[in-house]
Amino acid sequence: MYGPYDHSWMFGGGMLLGGLWMILIWGIPLLLAFALLKYLFSKAGSDRNRETGTEAPSTLDILNNAYARGDISREEYLQKRDDIQGKN
Repeated sequence: MYGPYDHSWMFGGGMLLGGLWMILIWGIPLLLAFALLKYLFSKAGSDRNRETGTEAPSTLDILNNAYARGDISREEYLQKRDDIQGKN
């Protein structure tokens, strides 16, 4: 009926490989688009922080602010400052 070729690959295990090709054909471009969008939005966010000049305050800045507000005593300030700077 089919002649010398059986063509059963079309309806047998070949469909599984066709599904894998479909995943690759659709999956790879979608993953690339997702990665591109993530890169662009993360870069835009870091540029925005750089433009406003907002940086995370250092530990010493936080300590200085706490001392300026009167949250800690002078002795406690000096001890913590020496600990941060590595002095004994």
